[in-house]
Amino acid sequence: MTEFCLFTSVRYDAALKDVPGSSYKHAGWNYQHASPLYMLDLHRDRILRAASHWQWDAVTAKLAGDQGLAMLARLVEESVGSLQATPLRVTILVSRDGSIELQRAATPPTGLDNLFPRRLPTPGSSTSPGETAVPPRYTLMVDSGLLPSSEFTHFKTTQRDMYNAARQRAGVLPTDLKDVLVVNQYDKTVMEGTITTPYFWRQGRWVTPPVSGVFSLGQGSGGQDGTSRRWALERYAASPSILF
Repeated sequence: MTEFCLFTSVRYDAALKDVPGSSYKHAGWNYQHASPLYMLDLHRDRILRAASHWQWDAVTAKLAGDQGLAMLARLVEESVGSLQATPLRVTILVSRDGSIELQRAATPPTGLDNLFPRRLPTPGSSTSPGETAVPPRYTLMVDSGLLPSSEFTHFKTTQRDMYNAARQRAGVLPTDLKDVLVVNQYDKTVMEGTITTPYFWRQGRWVTPPVSGVFSLGQGSGGQDGTSRRWALERYAASPSILF
């Protein structure tokens, strides 16, 4: 296998700097830091867990602790520049030797209630204050194939051929508001979307496929250790559940 990178995509949004001192006390790191970077602590953590799994010691040494997180924040903000007024998606690619590459792309604006919902609205209900508004609607399709869970479905890396193949089977183009649900080859349960984290309304609550704290073929759904999923689970906005 050719060498791969660890990666994560973080939102850059100047509006996030207004979160400290606001009513979004549940926001976590962004409430404690006047930063334009969305949940950067969780993005950094997912990279560290992957680096630990593959024993990429140079990455762990560079990004660990408060000093590593502050370095990463400074690196991204300096790359973007202080005059950036519109939101960006910044992809952080990390190599085995600890080198970091940043890629930037435009991303649509959205309100802080969408970024830090206190709860997820029930299906068919109108949005109340503190609930996430209805985002662009995606059409979901179930993959016609089955995907074996692996290190590369648990951790986010540039090794994404399996997701590209699922989208190709479904005829989904990069510009389509569509995603494909991939299904675990071993137990036929839902793993995740190829580009989204799925949530399902079941028995009066939102649930999402479970993800183990460490990679194990016998634990969890086999899907990715995502940042928004972790944030929602820690705040009881959703619960983990095996989904067929």
